[in-house]
Amino acid sequence: MDEVLADRAGRLVMENADIWKAYQKLGKACSEAGPLEGRTLRLVKLALAAGAGSEGAVHSQARRGIAERLSPDELRHVAFLAMTTLGFPKAVAVLTWIEDIVENGGKP
Repeated sequence: MDEVLADRAGRLVMENADIWKAYQKLGKACSEAGPLEGRTLRLVKLALAAGAGSEGAVHSQARRGIAERLSPDELRHVAFLAMTTLGFPKAVAVLTWIEDIVENGGKP
C-alpha cells in the first residue's frame, strides 16, 4: 500500500524503489504470519507505534484504522491502555496524536 510520505522518506522511496518494494513485502508477510487480522491487527500496530513513541507511525495507524472503520473510541482505548505501561505523559501524547487524525476525519 503506497502512502503519502514525508519528503525525505519519499525521496528514499523514489531513489530506491527496490528497497521500498521489499519493505512492503516484508510488512505484508509479517501481517500474514499469524492469526491476528482486521481490527485486532490494526489496534496492535497502533499500540506498537505508541510504545515506540513515533508520532508519524501513530498518525499512520490511526488513519488506517479510520479507513478500516475502527471507531475513534477504539483508537482512543489504545492510548488509555498505554497509561499504565508507558506512563501518563506518553499516553497523553499518544492520545493527542490520535486526536490529530480523528479531528481531521482520518485525513493527513
